[in-house]
Amino acid sequence: MTTAEREKSLKQRYGNRVASAPQRGPGGPGRGPGRGPGGPGMKGGRPKNSKETIMRLLSYLEQDKYKMVIAYICVFANTLATLAGSYMLRPLINTYIVPTDGSAGSISGLAGGLAVLGCIYLVGVVANYLQSRIMLTIAQGALLKIRTDLFGKLQDLPVKFYDTNANGDLMSRFTNDVDTIGMMLSNTLVQLFSGILSIIGTFALMLYTNVYLTIVTVVMLPIIMKAGGFVASRSRKYFSAQQAALGAMNGYIEETITGQKVVKVFCHEEIAEEEFDILNKDLRNKQIKAQFLGGLMGPVMNGLSQVNYALTACVGGLLCVLKGFDVGGLTVFLNFSRQFSRPINEISMQISNVFSALAGAERVFAIMDAEPEKPDDVDAVSMEGMKGHVALEHVTFGYNPDKVILKDISLYAKPGQKIAFVGSTGAGKTTITNLINRFYDIQSGSITIDGVDIRHIKRDELRKNIAMVLQDTHLFTGTVMENIRYGRLDATDEEVIEAAKTASAHSFIMRLPKGYATVLESDGANLSQGQRQLLNIARAAVSKAPILILDEATSSVDTRTEKHIERGMDQLMADRTTFVIAHRLSTVRNANAIMVLENGEIIERGDHDDLLRQKGRYYELYTGITELD
Repeated sequence: MTTAEREKSLKQRYGNRVASAPQRGPGGPGRGPGRGPGGPGMKGGRPKNSKETIMRLLSYLEQDKYKMVIAYICVFANTLATLAGSYMLRPLINTYIVPTDGSAGSISGLAGGLAVLGCIYLVGVVANYLQSRIMLTIAQGALLKIRTDLFGKLQDLPVKFYDTNANGDLMSRFTNDVDTIGMMLSNTLVQLFSGILSIIGTFALMLYTNVYLTIVTVVMLPIIMKAGGFVASRSRKYFSAQQAALGAMNGYIEETITGQKVVKVFCHEEIAEEEFDILNKDLRNKQIKAQFLGGLMGPVMNGLSQVNYALTACVGGLLCVLKGFDVGGLTVFLNFSRQFSRPINEISMQISNVFSALAGAERVFAIMDAEPEKPDDVDAVSMEGMKGHVALEHVTFGYNPDKVILKDISLYAKPGQKIAFVGSTGAGKTTITNLINRFYDIQSGSITIDGVDIRHIKRDELRKNIAMVLQDTHLFTGTVMENIRYGRLDATDEEVIEAAKTASAHSFIMRLPKGYATVLESDGANLSQGQRQLLNIARAAVSKAPILILDEATSSVDTRTEKHIERGMDQLMADRTTFVIAHRLSTVRNANAIMVLENGEIIERGDHDDLLRQKGRYYELYTGITELD
């Protein structure tokens, strides 16, 4: 593959990636990460319902409304002090430096005036400090409540929500979107209010100082803004291209690092370097264009401001000579002409922050408004002392109403029995276990435990009595002891150790640096996949739940370890109702009943010997005539 062909391929593969690094464009401060790990990032743009979103955000500030009033009083005091300090230069110059009555200047009077000026600016500094401190406290308090509500909502959402939403996108709402809201609450709102006050106050003082010079500034202002808008519009597309190129490079780095073993196995190092070099150069070229045009904004705006300043000075000088305009007034007005455009530029920059924050708030509130799990029935029972008699009668279910996954499923399991599900991928094996846990509600039929429909059992009690070992392991940051105890928080250390022995995990745990006190991080990255699975099995063992679900529980361990686990599992399953999903048919030979599923239907059922004698689908799978998908 030529370099041109490889470059084209890379653009096709990574061209739609969203940059995951902060950006700083010409129109405002840098944004946070554009996407979370493994998922899409926040899409920018204007919010769909600004009024409703603003009102909802303000509700998080309700308890701090008095602090808000104090903060805005401080903003008003700071703006007033800044304007008053600027205007005080006029009487100081006209009275003590270049007296308008022709008398000599006064050093003592000037010193006194400067002392008063210093006090005014000191008031402004204190007011600015107080408003910054108060607004920061208010914003962080609001973010605390937003994050708490958001995390609490995530605990109430059904499994279906997580099945249909990318983890990275949910992480992005916790990080990027919430941080953008915090930026708006702590800085943007205050700057908008301060900017509006500064514009009104400065314009009023400019009119009061000299109407003719005010006209000059008003005429120049649209020219300045038009030039700034022209540069921003030209640079925006280059910043978008830079963001996409940065996302492409970061995406390539992420995939290369996570897949480093594959890179080395297939000796792909040189090609990886070449492809990275292509992406890196592409980013460099786009960054040069974006940063160059973005860098023009300052010089263009400053240049036009200097033109305005010079034009104002020339006209003011003529007014001083021809119309008797005082020098102090000209000095003050020149200062105001510089100040006048600054808040306008700040407001234009902050507007984009407001839209971005409101769009992020809508994404956060969209999760908060997501439909939670249906509440328990008012007559739901707790089912204390559950035995584990499970029955499915004519169960029909589909994740989407128009696509049925399970068709008229009926089966019965009692304590001490081991029921196995085998069949092709997508036949509905895992779906049955999801329904028993009531992660989803069935469309028709019934599922009962000890004769009680699971829809009339409290969810917490139902799931507390069901232990699951999934094919995909998950360990939390914490000690080995804490990870096993996750199955039952009131388990003693002795019970945890006994559960680990049952799962054949005790021996390898004792070989860890600190045994059961060894801290696991990054989902147990310092353990092998098989060891992680053994801890998950131990977690299920310590739960003492009467119903056990094993979804390819031993798929990650070697045959020898599997034999040890099976002996321990036989003891674990002695008095429990056990459902096993397996592709390795050797693991289900001792099952009391084996259900063979195809296309959502049970096509065969019986024990291992019965199914072999039938010489049907199970016989084909077991003897290797056909293979599982």
